[in-house]
Amino acid sequence: MATALSEEELDNEDYYSLLNVRREASSEELKAAYRRLCMLYHPDKHRDPDLKSQAERLFNLVHQAYEVLSDPQTRAIYDIYGKSGLEMEGWEVVERKRTPAEIREEFERLQREREERRLQQRTNPKGTISVGVDATDLFDRYDEDYEDVSGGGFPQIEINKMHISQSIEAPLTATDTAILSGSLSTQNGNGGGSINFALRRVTSAKGWGELEFGAGDLQGPLFGLKLFRNLTPRCFVTTNCALQFSSRGIRPGLTTVLARNLDKNTVGYLQWRWGIQSAMNTSIVRDTKTCHFTVALQLGIPHSFALISYQHKFQDDDQTRVKGSLKAGFFGTIVEYGAERKISRHSVLGAAVSIGVPQGVSLKVKLNRASQTYFFPIHLTDQLLPSAVFYATVGPLVIYLAMHRLIIKPYLRAQKEKELEKQRENTASDILQKKQEAEAAVRLMQESVRRIIEAEESRMGLIVVNAWYGKFVKDKSRKNERVKVIDVTVPLQCLVKDSKLILTEASKAGLPGFYDPCVGEEKSLRVLYQFRGVLHQVMVPDSEALRIPKQSHRIDTDG
Repeated sequence: MATALSEEELDNEDYYSLLNVRREASSEELKAAYRRLCMLYHPDKHRDPDLKSQAERLFNLVHQAYEVLSDPQTRAIYDIYGKSGLEMEGWEVVERKRTPAEIREEFERLQREREERRLQQRTNPKGTISVGVDATDLFDRYDEDYEDVSGGGFPQIEINKMHISQSIEAPLTATDTAILSGSLSTQNGNGGGSINFALRRVTSAKGWGELEFGAGDLQGPLFGLKLFRNLTPRCFVTTNCALQFSSRGIRPGLTTVLARNLDKNTVGYLQWRWGIQSAMNTSIVRDTKTCHFTVALQLGIPHSFALISYQHKFQDDDQTRVKGSLKAGFFGTIVEYGAERKISRHSVLGAAVSIGVPQGVSLKVKLNRASQTYFFPIHLTDQLLPSAVFYATVGPLVIYLAMHRLIIKPYLRAQKEKELEKQRENTASDILQKKQEAEAAVRLMQESVRRIIEAEESRMGLIVVNAWYGKFVKDKSRKNERVKVIDVTVPLQCLVKDSKLILTEASKAGLPGFYDPCVGEEKSLRVLYQFRGVLHQVMVPDSEALRIPKQSHRIDTDG
């Protein structure tokens, strides 16, 4: 069965870039681009045997690209599967003579089947490890208590509680999923565990139901039922019923949540809980690209409280977030602030300081690694001590900055270099061939470029003075990195027509006379050109479209 190629593989044989046309190009645009390249590469225009041989190879490549893209059926196959889809003998997937719409529909069906098979193999494991640390001896110790104790000069830091939980999902069919979960907890020398099994069925596009069975050494058997239902496109309800069996008898519980989308980014919740801890809760959650805001009010037994929290999301590569919250109720008042940041592709590190009355001061460190969570709540003091607040705030920040500079950043840089090196090794032969083809194309363009320059000079038109393509190092902090660019002055001048140069929104590496000088790295195109006797300059990212000349590119020579 043919499989869809990755974007990287498609780019290596991108017929659209070769012809310098849009992926939505009409048949007239394809024909015009094809005729122009045929005039450039036609073997009969070159008498030198070497040039004639190179022209033949490039002419055949252009002809093959046009043949594929000019036919609606083969173009649809190429758009979906790439070049390998066309080369496959027999083409077992779909009939070649179907319409483009039918081919796309068939491909989408095959994709759904692959997703279902992938679903059957996925267990979606999730886990949490929480380790509670009692570090109050750092700030609340009494020195006289340790005068006669050997080693009493060192503060005692203890682990006073631990919690471990894990769950896995096993898809049984496209609609049924089995879920197995378990947990172990211990605190101050006492502990216990539980195991739960649930069976979830998706009944329709609007809802699902789940049956749950559980047992533990501290609690008796548990039977539960969860139901979810979309009432309207903007409103849904969730209900959870449970029966907990214990030595004290049967303890029923019921939780119902009604939610409504107030606008595109805002959801309102109403929750009613009856049973062991009865309560009514209402909350509004607003989540946008730059912030997350929550306000909640709960009335219940034993806790009633009001909560307001805000999280700001920075639009950087590390997905940095800072947050703060205020929670006040019958139990006291808690102020919490913190931040989290992505430290690798699959890991997010966060820390928060909790200051409460009468809870004291705590530091909470959390690491999310894929679907695993590691949580370390560190209780520093039962009192509101400024020194504890200061060290809880500054300490993690200093440690993170030191680790990021000395460990995380060098590690990520080494990993990136390793991946790039592997990618270069895998594509070395292909890149060498592309380089040879580009150099041959440039030699074939020389005569055409000479005529184009003469015509443009006669009407004070567009002359490409210099053009470079590849990796440019503009940031001074990266001055040790090597610039990797190639001269593409001739290929760009060859694309000039009627004092205009138009490049489509695609990687420039596929253009005639171009190749990729730095595989896997960010590339740009820098052009210095003359129009009506005035110098202009522009620099664009690799996949961005370019139209010149433009007034905004003009170099200001005043002064």
